[in-house]
Amino acid sequence: MTDIVHPDTFHGLPVHTLPGPGQGSGGALPDAGSVAWRLESAWQDDLTFGTLWQHFVDTVDTTRVRALLIGPWWQEEYEPFAPVLELLVAHADRFPALRALFLADVVSEECELSWLEMCDITPVVEAFGELEELTARGCGEQIDDRPSLGLRPVRHKSLRSLKFESGGLSSGLVRAIGASELPALERLELWLGVTEYGGDTSVADLAPLLSGATFPALRHLGLQNSEIQDEIAAAVASAPVVAQLESLSLAMGTLGDEGAEALLSGQPLTHLTSLDLHHHYMSDPLVDRLRKLLGPDRVNGEVDEVEYWDPEEDDDRYVAVSE
Repeated sequence: MTDIVHPDTFHGLPVHTLPGPGQGSGGALPDAGSVAWRLESAWQDDLTFGTLWQHFVDTVDTTRVRALLIGPWWQEEYEPFAPVLELLVAHADRFPALRALFLADVVSEECELSWLEMCDITPVVEAFGELEELTARGCGEQIDDRPSLGLRPVRHKSLRSLKFESGGLSSGLVRAIGASELPALERLELWLGVTEYGGDTSVADLAPLLSGATFPALRHLGLQNSEIQDEIAAAVASAPVVAQLESLSLAMGTLGDEGAEALLSGQPLTHLTSLDLHHHYMSDPLVDRLRKLLGPDRVNGEVDEVEYWDPEEDDDRYVAVSE
């Protein structure tokens, strides 16, 4: 899983992994509100996530916790995320200061995205009414009856940043976001993925997000990691939402010359402070034209080098993150 790492900071705070009971050096823990707390229980003898959670709420002043990351929650065998979600919801009243939540901060060395047994995360969104930032990892396909990442339409007055990192987001989840009322939302990033892992989102499913009317406060939009990146670029080229954006990402997918031509012939993009197109399949002439459009004398666009790909030999493009 390229582009997937454990963050060193989250919500502007350094990430601190809580030692389990009897672990660590025995030194004092950081101030409860000074770090983003990360919990992980995988491959630790006799340490279930339930035990780690109880240790967390017993030893840390949860009334002052501002950011929380849930890392690997299983022991030896992969386990469903639903019981972890239930713990979060059941103890929501103990976290009045929580403003940022990361569900499934897991990298490929620990578990592939498509193997994570995620669930509908709507209850946790509804339980934390002051939440400002939410990131979740997982895929949208049910493989061997493993539950997948889901969301229902919600209304949330405080959420400012919403990010789904996935090798395949389901169209149902994407439509649920478009049907949600998120008046404070400023940043939205969706890794749409591939059909093999549940990424069945079409351009039509993105229509509410592209309209500009759904999220009036939106300033950054990421529609990325898609195998239909050219189609998405063509839709973005005439989408009303672009005029209100400060930054745009169409990165990590299969963007080629067709999508680049659509961007070049569409509405102005020069107001953007950042156009992220890394991991692409554009030819050098199209990359040069995009750089010229965005202004050679100022850094208001990111266009990384083209992925190794020879269209005369191989037309098999791939996204940055799938399994």
